Amino acid sequence: MKENVFDVLLYLFENYLDQDPKHLPDPDSVRNELIAAGFPQRDIDKAFQWLESLTQSQVIQTTMPSFRIYAAEEMAKLDQECRGLILFLEQSGILNPSNRELVIDRAMALSAEELNTENLKWIVLMVLFTQPDQEVAFARMEDLVYDNVPVSVH
Repeated sequence: MKENVFDVLLYLFENYLDQDPKHLPDPDSVRNELIAAGFPQRDIDKAFQWLESLTQSQVIQTTMPSFRIYAAEEMAKLDQECRGLILFLEQSGILNPSNRELVIDRAMALSAEELNTENLKWIVLMVLFTQPDQEVAFARMEDLVYDNVPVSVH
């Protein structure tokens, strides 16, 4: 399997999610661990840049309902299923308009030409994890990622 930036992000998220931020290893140690795990340096650097951009993203808070029209580039990367998942997550209260925009931004920042819904679920989880006061949304999304609840109701 060809490793990519998304795989590095998943590794970091799964291995460092539950750690106390005060006890996290320094970035150089994490980079060395990733290299030892077989990830290419280029992908490690891009993953760190992706995470840094996520933490530096400006969140525009809004309480107004909104409607999202996707640009052609976004539609090319996020197929109808992915866009449907984003709409479902927003309608079910897991994503608010601000977090939706962060998810789309971070999805577009990945070099993969097209994402699938499983990758998008992980992106949503990573975004929610970094946002303040999103513990409930994060827990609900975690259930979706780990298939503890169905994505759609028939």
